[in-house]
Amino acid sequence: MIAAVKVDRRQFTKLMATAGAAFAMERWLDAELLQPVAGGRLVRTMPLGRLDGRPAPPLNTLLGTSLDARQFTDLSTIDPERLLTAADDFYIRTAHPASLPPAENWRINCGGLLQERALELRALEANSGPMGTHVMECSGNVDPANFGLLSAAAWDGVPVREVLDRIGRPSAAQRVRITGLDDDQFRSASSNAGASWVFTVEELERTRAFLALRMNGTSLSPDHGAPVRLVVPNYYGCSCIKWVSRIDWVPDDEPATSQMQEFSARTHQSGVPALAREYEPPLIDLAAAPIRVEQWVVTRENRDRVVYRVVGLRWGGTVAKAPLTIRFKHTERFVPVENNPPATSTTSWTLWSHTWMPDTPGRYQIALSVSDLSIRARRLDIFYYTRDVEIDRI
Repeated sequence: MIAAVKVDRRQFTKLMATAGAAFAMERWLDAELLQPVAGGRLVRTMPLGRLDGRPAPPLNTLLGTSLDARQFTDLSTIDPERLLTAADDFYIRTAHPASLPPAENWRINCGGLLQERALELRALEANSGPMGTHVMECSGNVDPANFGLLSAAAWDGVPVREVLDRIGRPSAAQRVRITGLDDDQFRSASSNAGASWVFTVEELERTRAFLALRMNGTSLSPDHGAPVRLVVPNYYGCSCIKWVSRIDWVPDDEPATSQMQEFSARTHQSGVPALAREYEPPLIDLAAAPIRVEQWVVTRENRDRVVYRVVGLRWGGTVAKAPLTIRFKHTERFVPVENNPPATSTTSWTLWSHTWMPDTPGRYQIALSVSDLSIRARRLDIFYYTRDVEIDRI
């Protein structure tokens, strides 16, 4: 919650002198009206995103099957007391294959440059433990109606490093290919069959990648990769392989997999790499998006004033303090986001908020940026997560 703020005349004069009249007036109004949570009445939450008349897909609802399945998470309900995404609402980019074997028969075959051996699921379960809370985002999270291919969960599993130590490393091995069972019988309109990714040992260690067995305290569901999936914190979900069935040690000149090539543009590669070593890590840069706009009424001196509060998420990148800025029209300058606390973890997400008093009714575009140009934020740089809102009352 945002605390109420009081400003006296001397503070206002100082702001006028040091920050410029327009900016000082904006800050003065925000302070004098009190923050909406502390001093106002919530009227409603405004619809965000697609305002072009096209229907938005339903949220928290599985659509389609197999490689064509999608489930978009409703991000608008996130608040400080509900930061985790319920397992049933966690986004789905691909649903489980119809031929998925039962968990009791599951094994991970290990080979490549290593003599073939099998890793039993019960061996992983015996060593499973808490792996922390991590955000996952689909690299194709493109729908401005929701940007709902994004979720966060608390995971349990086994570090990949421990698994690699268990199976051993051949002297010629430089990279690790992790493969998941996929549906090669389904004719997809949106995706290619084949799920595997090639990593260096160093990046698996640096990211603290793990094989997940549970999310939010319960076993993985089939659509979330049961019985075991890979989670690479702060990597796009396309590299977080579901239904892990093979781990192979491979040489340095290993070709890029079909999955890596399919998602090359969406993970910001330069072209379509032929070799795995040419593939840049599919890192999620610093990102931020509005998730709701609240309309509040604040009564002062027997007069109602309408104030809007934009609430959003920040995730990705490697810095805890990120100087987010916001604007509502392309003709406006960006101003600092009002309430933008540091992240407690750079692999989870953080809530921010900003109070706003539009000048006129109409359509506005909420765009975010970061004022520190040394922080890589490729999607923010192209206003990727911009969302529209229609304001009908001021």
